[in-house]
Formats: sequence, structure tokens, C-alpha cells
Amino acid sequence: MPLTSLPPHDTAPSAFPHLLKGWRQKRRLSQLDLALDSGVSQRHVSFLESGRAKPSRAMILQLSETLAVPLRERNDWLLAAGFAPVFQARSLDDPQMHQVLAAVRMMLANHAPFPALAIDRAWNIRLANEPFERLVAMFGADVWNQVGGDARNMMRLFFHPNGIRPYVGNWATVAPLVWHRACREAETLGGQDMKAVLMELSQYQDSTTLGPAPDTALVPVLPLVLEKDGQRLSLFTVIATFGTAQDITTDELRIESLFPADAATEKCFTKA
Repeated sequence: MPLTSLPPHDTAPSAFPHLLKGWRQKRRLSQLDLALDSGVSQRHVSFLESGRAKPSRAMILQLSETLAVPLRERNDWLLAAGFAPVFQARSLDDPQMHQVLAAVRMMLANHAPFPALAIDRAWNIRLANEPFERLVAMFGADVWNQVGGDARNMMRLFFHPNGIRPYVGNWATVAPLVWHRACREAETLGGQDMKAVLMELSQYQDSTTLGPAPDTALVPVLPLVLEKDGQRLSLFTVIATFGTAQDITTDELRIESLFPADAATEKCFTKA
């Protein structure tokens, strides 16, 4: 899946029309569609995109909400129109994030004995439970160092040549789906950071990964099959997000819970 360009993070006042038009086109909406969805006249949308009208702060927030623009990029819109950003990016250990952090830790702990982790929009691991740490340790104590990067990144673990590819038993079917999912998220979530990771890793990929995935329509959920030292694990993922996030860190956080796809894998984890 090719990566198309997101509107650049230009914060000059003249950049707002470009940002608005770029995100509207990204969502595949006409000016009329956006007008109907947002309650703004099509004429005003046209004037905003051409620069003939200047948006108010309320209008920026209204249109960016309608277009489901991520909070980090909504700040860019505000700056581009000459307003101060309103959304903060608090660290997980910020006192105001206490309940959020507690909820994430509870979800990860309660998912034991199965693996679970919290990642940001570039798939950097922010938190993980002990079963996940044991799962990754199967591939070597220094696996994170082998795949490089400043953070523990799931894309690098999966697609770096020193990563877990040799141990993925169904690579030809699962790798294209994971790669294309990351590409879609980079587009829909405005992930310039994820795009940088994809660009870095694309040099190592062949047509098996970059091409279309094989037809797996008859399978309800395609598992990830891991094979190491005679042990076989089959897992699928369920993703959870915060529904009313008003902080950038929370908006970008994803909880990935891995479940056993067969009885043998379930037994392996429950007896550990």
C-alpha cells in the first residue's frame, strides 16, 4: 500500500486552507459533504479552503471534529490559523493522567495470563504486562537491541531483518495484513512518526509483504503463528482505544490484547 503525503506541518497562517483541504480529501469528502456533516455552508467551506475567509477558533474545532482529525493535528490547525493550541500531550506519569494510567495498567494486568501491551500511534510500546515480556523473551534477551531504534517498536520487531520474521509460521499471509494496517493507521491518524518507521523498514521488505494479502476471507480472525524451539503459539489481537480522549497522549494510545487462537496455545499460557 503506497503512502500518500499528509499536509505538511506548516504553521504559517496561509497553511490553514491547505490543511483543511488536505484532510477533507483524505476523508474522501466533497465540500458539500463536509458542509452537510458539519453544519457549515458549502460556500463558507469553499472560502476557507481558498483563503478568502479566515476561520474562528470555534470553526476550526468544529471542522476538525467533523473530519476526525487527531488531536495533535488539531493543534497544527489552530497554530496555522494564528491561535494557541488547546490540546496537551501529558506524560503518562503526569498527576492528571493518574486515572488513565491506572485504567491501562488494570487492563494489562487483568488480561494475564495472556499478553497485552499499550502502544502509541507509531507502535512504540508504552506499557506491557509480564506475559508479553515473556513472549518476546522467547526470541532472545537482546532482540530489542537487534532491531534498533530508540524505543521498543512493534513494527521494527516484526519487520526488521533481525526481528521475529524467521519465527512467524504464516508470514506470507499475516505480514501483508500487518503492514497494510500500519499504512492505513499512518494515513487515518496523521502519523508522520509512523510514516518515518515505515519508510525505514520498507527497504527490507519484498513483494510478499508489500503486495496484496492472500485471500483469507473464510477465516474469521487471522492469527499470528509463532514457532520457536518446537513450540507453536497461535494468537490474535483485539484493540481498544479511549472513546472520549481530550489529551494527545490518550488520543494516540492503543491497548492490544493478544488471545489464544487454539486450545494448545491457551494451555501453554495458562500453565506458565
